[in-house]
Amino acid sequence: MRTAVYRRATFNAAHRLNNPAWDAEKNKAVFGLCNNDNYHGHNYTLIVKLVGDVDPETGYVIDLKVLNDLIKEEVTGPLDHSNLNLDRPEFATLNPSAENIARVIWEKLRKRLDDSMDLQVRLYETDNNFVEYPA
Repeated sequence: MRTAVYRRATFNAAHRLNNPAWDAEKNKAVFGLCNNDNYHGHNYTLIVKLVGDVDPETGYVIDLKVLNDLIKEEVTGPLDHSNLNLDRPEFATLNPSAENIARVIWEKLRKRLDDSMDLQVRLYETDNNFVEYPA
């Protein structure tokens, strides 16, 4: 019996959207306020969705405390109160858009979870803007 379970987490981080191959004018035109030289921040909300078989002995797809600890180790611990562009090597050459942040989070979690589970990451950058990976 495949069942979906969800875990919500939050973190705060700063970033700047910028393509170093473009001049300042094009970066401002494409990214607008998100290209601020002094960066800007978001209060991100992360929803992790796992789909898997319910273990007949525990009744769990996964122990949600285990999932919570994994999210703390791989995501909220490293990303919270950081400047993604400057502090996180994952974004040294990757523009930290919500789309790319969600993919990076997915990759970090995927390597730590059983392959039998399907994983989806939903990342809210604002109350009105969010992305899902994979779609």
